[in-house]
Amino acid sequence: MLAAAFLIALGFGLVAPVLPQFATTFDVGATAAAVIVSIFALMRLVFAPAGGALIGRLGERPVYVSGLLIVAVSTAACAFAQNYWQLLVFRGLGGVGSVMFTVASMALVVRLAPPESRGRVSGAYASAFLVGSVLGPVVGGLLAGFGLRVPFLCYAAALIVAAVVVQTQLSHTTSSARAAGARAPAMRFADALGVGAYRSVLVSSFANGWATFGVRMATVPLFAVAELGAGPETAGLALAVFAGGNAAALTFSGRLADSLGRKPMMVAGLLVAGLATAAIGFTSELAWFLAASTVAGAGSGLLGPAQQAAVADVIGNERSGGKVLAAYQMTTDIGTIAGPVLVGILADRLGYGWAFGVTGCVLVVAAACWSVTREPLVRSSGELPSAKTGPAEE
Repeated sequence: MLAAAFLIALGFGLVAPVLPQFATTFDVGATAAAVIVSIFALMRLVFAPAGGALIGRLGERPVYVSGLLIVAVSTAACAFAQNYWQLLVFRGLGGVGSVMFTVASMALVVRLAPPESRGRVSGAYASAFLVGSVLGPVVGGLLAGFGLRVPFLCYAAALIVAAVVVQTQLSHTTSSARAAGARAPAMRFADALGVGAYRSVLVSSFANGWATFGVRMATVPLFAVAELGAGPETAGLALAVFAGGNAAALTFSGRLADSLGRKPMMVAGLLVAGLATAAIGFTSELAWFLAASTVAGAGSGLLGPAQQAAVADVIGNERSGGKVLAAYQMTTDIGTIAGPVLVGILADRLGYGWAFGVTGCVLVVAAACWSVTREPLVRSSGELPSAKTGPAEE
């Protein structure tokens, strides 16, 4: 799974830098090019419930492999698109496959990782994805010199390799669709929503999607140009130092999530990320801008493993949680889509200080939710929290 995560992130990074530029080759403006990026996230959001239902019917591995192959075929098709509308359709289909393998991979981590090491497993998985994400844009920029269609073909190849890895190396795992009948029925979303830890996870997932995946990618580059008078290379540097802070925190945050608990890491990570993100909007010098970006990345690294481990604590190893995980992923996608739009409006009307300040507040509110939530990790017995008996009820 670590190898597959690295290949997926590496391939996505190959395409990300060239996708908007490739869209403009079909004689469309910046807005239409941005829609090509947004359609991927929108389709992920729309098809997330279906992905969760498929896991309950077919099991994680078939859905994981199918999702990878769908994205591989759609990405290869993007390379041969003859007009803008073909590119839009092919990229949208990629979003369908993407949410399938994303939810399926989370479900596998939830089911296979022992409770006492879920934080470390989630941290290792996030680290593999991060390394691929950092290397991908670098390699993608180099491949773009051979033509804007080449990165798409390379991404498709990387996904096919990842599908082979998952299909062959996870063949020994029992399908949750079969295991559920022998163990416990799949967890319903309504049952998960009755658990306090899961409700807090949904809030923090939305906040993390808003700030980390939305505002960081869409608004930070604009701020660097508009307020600091810096070029696009500075925006890229800000994203790089964010990744560096994230990587540094991931070296120990998963271990602490297992030893100290999920709640302390969630509160600390959300507060650090929130305060640092708010500070970005008030920086006027490059050094402080990069420093705040680095600290924000560290905050994201502190909360990441704990958040996924908390979801696993709620579901447990003995049952499938495809629909529960799909809803969790949907909140991230909603934050990713809504955050940049709302923050962009604030930046235009009130300035970047308000834009980043509100983003920081969203993260702090999530920290406040976690501060009144019971610790979801249970140490005294092997039983994990549930909607009926779990210690994370409130």
